[in-house]
Amino acid sequence: MVLTLTDSASLQIKEMMKSETGNVRLRFGVKGGGCSGLSYSLGFDQELNDELDLVEEINGIPVVISKLDIPIIEGTTIDYKQNMMGGGFSIDNPNAILSCGCGSSFRTKETVGAPEKC
Repeated sequence: MVLTLTDSASLQIKEMMKSETGNVRLRFGVKGGGCSGLSYSLGFDQELNDELDLVEEINGIPVVISKLDIPIIEGTTIDYKQNMMGGGFSIDNPNAILSCGCGSSFRTKETVGAPEKC
């Protein structure tokens, strides 16, 4: 399995999916940018690219990952944490060798994007 969703993250995602319409899936991936060169992308999507996308069902949630992103995110765990200030998703990527303070930008040993200012 490329990606792990904790029980907390799964519950939050399922709750959020209730307000979506159509055949919606969770899409997780990376894009260039951010303080460290790469940023995570997490959202809902109805589109699929049969050649490039891998679809896995994780805890009852259809998750789409671009095959190009797999080497960068393999082994990643997505969690959802709630505290007095609110809640949010946290991403633990074992391939990241550097990440910025905001937690959404990172760099791997093999993949370095163009850093931006945070």
